[in-house]
Amino acid sequence: MEEPVIAQRTPYLKEMTPSAYYWCRCGRSKSQPFCDSSHKGTGFAPLAVTITESKRVAFCGCKHTGTPPSCDGTHAKLPK
Repeated sequence: MEEPVIAQRTPYLKEMTPSAYYWCRCGRSKSQPFCDSSHKGTGFAPLAVTITESKRVAFCGCKHTGTPPSCDGTHAKLPK
C-alpha cells in the first residue's frame, strides 16, 4: 500500500465544535488536517470523525499515528 505524505511533523491543534468532520489520511489535502478530496486516485479515504462536545483536539499531522485521527507521538520516530 502507498505511504501517506507527511503533512507536518507536529500535531494540528484545533478548537473543535460539535459536528462531523473528515480527517485527511493521505496527507495531500490543502485543508489540513481535514480532507479536501486530494486523495482521489490513491488508495486512501478520509476518516469520519464525530465531535460531540466543544474541545481542543490534537489531530495527527504526520499521518502515521497508531490512534487515528489523534496524535500519538509517532512523528518523533519517523525518519527525517
